[in-house]
Amino acid sequence: WYHDNLTRHTAEALLLSNGQDGSYLLRKSNEREDLYSLSVRGKDSVKHFHIEHTGTSFKFGFNEFSSLKELVMHFANQPLIGSETGTLIVLKHPYPRQVEEPSIYESVRVHTAMQTGRTESDLVPNAPSLGTKEGYLVKQGRIVKNWKTRWFTLHRNELKYFKDQTATEPIRALDLTECSAVQFDYSQERVNCFCLVFPLRTYYLCAKTGIEADEWIKILRWKLSQIRKQLEERNATLSS
Repeated sequence: WYHDNLTRHTAEALLLSNGQDGSYLLRKSNEREDLYSLSVRGKDSVKHFHIEHTGTSFKFGFNEFSSLKELVMHFANQPLIGSETGTLIVLKHPYPRQVEEPSIYESVRVHTAMQTGRTESDLVPNAPSLGTKEGYLVKQGRIVKNWKTRWFTLHRNELKYFKDQTATEPIRALDLTECSAVQFDYSQERVNCFCLVFPLRTYYLCAKTGIEADEWIKILRWKLSQIRKQLEERNATLSS
């Protein structure tokens, strides 16, 4: 269940498509040489935790293990993991590095090139970013300035909010390509608030905890940075 240089996104895809609640794997962290990442599936999302290799020991949360064998023994005992956001997950199913796949490949009968004159530089890989998040936030009304709890989902460049988690149709879908800023807000009489600035309206939202508000701000800011990056790349391509 050690997957070496597996990327964060690939780990998420594997665990979500083929794992179950409590499935986990260990991989090298993309951040630093001395860090490993433990990727864990809890229900419908994947959380990532650091394991630090100090050279003489392995640090994981409040625990420290003197050897790799001791660390593996710890995982064999199905430990409970608690994240900063309050999520509790039991590590039940190590995800094997070698997973046997069914042989469902078909042989190629026809292979034609539709366009000629194109080169390797025409191959531009492109895919939407994977960062997603969902949860309850309290939102201030537009006209009547009262506060109501709504279920929010963030997928690709769209932030939707619903009456509650069971609702199938969103009350509104916000296009993040039109959002200019996301920041903590201290103008309200509530704590853990942040705001999203759009041309025609600023949305005021409050999370249950400061950590949760910080998580929303971080991922929303990351989305905005990706949107700006894509726009700059597009403009650069058009100008060239």
